[in-house]
Amino acid sequence: MRRMMAMAILAAALVGCSAPGVTQEGAVPQKPIMLWGDLLGRPQPKPDATLSYGTDDLQLVDVWVPAKDKWGEGPFPAVIMIHGGCWQTAVAERDIMNWIADDLRSHGVGVWNIEYRGVDRGGGYPGTYDDVGAAADLFVREGARYGFKTGAPRIAIGHSAGGHLALWLARRPGLAADDGLRGRDPVTIDLAISQGGLPDLRAGAASSGHACGAEAPRDMARGEFGRTSPPEMPLGDATEMQFNNALDHVTPPATGEAYAAAMAKRGRTVTMTVTPGEGHVELIAPDSVSWAKQRAAILAAFGMAAK
Repeated sequence: MRRMMAMAILAAALVGCSAPGVTQEGAVPQKPIMLWGDLLGRPQPKPDATLSYGTDDLQLVDVWVPAKDKWGEGPFPAVIMIHGGCWQTAVAERDIMNWIADDLRSHGVGVWNIEYRGVDRGGGYPGTYDDVGAAADLFVREGARYGFKTGAPRIAIGHSAGGHLALWLARRPGLAADDGLRGRDPVTIDLAISQGGLPDLRAGAASSGHACGAEAPRDMARGEFGRTSPPEMPLGDATEMQFNNALDHVTPPATGEAYAAAMAKRGRTVTMTVTPGEGHVELIAPDSVSWAKQRAAILAAFGMAAK
């Protein structure tokens, strides 16, 4: 029932967003973009383990470990992964990322796939940040138990609202030492990858007609933009990369361009790769062109050759 509810909500958010094909006479027909059912209707791969980092039933991490018979005994490089869903648990949970988590596992990269409380489940500010921070910090303390390399380079990757959280995680060490969102010993991120992310909470809170609405980004900030919204947070040392798709009507390339421009004004370069002919779902579909580009970037960051 939850799966069907999530698919219905996600489909509603994307009404009118499919690419119907030819719009100009004589043009070559365009392959329709993926809808959520095209991904969520596939057989779903499963993680190797699940662990808790708190008492709430959403404070969980799924662990994906490369097969030792193919990749050896490890330790394996691993990414910290954060799902999207408009920051709302009713829209999506961590299993929406299972297909690309499995793909990374098949390429010798482990995954630390974080669940967190959405704004509709006790999250927002500060709960969602407390969860993401605690789960990411746990990777450093416990990742070795699962055969992971937990030192540099550390990579955080997030889709849509999770893209905001991946960028936030990379900026978190720059918060004041006594800031509760920072924590005492926050994980340092070397590369933050935003997959069609929504980095600007101030813009989101002021938006009209966006698929995620304005209420969720308002609840994620509660006016604390300098602590929660990456365009306004202290600059960190992490490299930041954005992957956007040309036919994404939830987070179109203009969203990424605005963030890159804002960061350029602060003296930082944020790279952005736009894939034509694909939409929001393809960013987390293992057989898409846009995911192949992201996987290549991850493997390159870990110094691994594609196989």
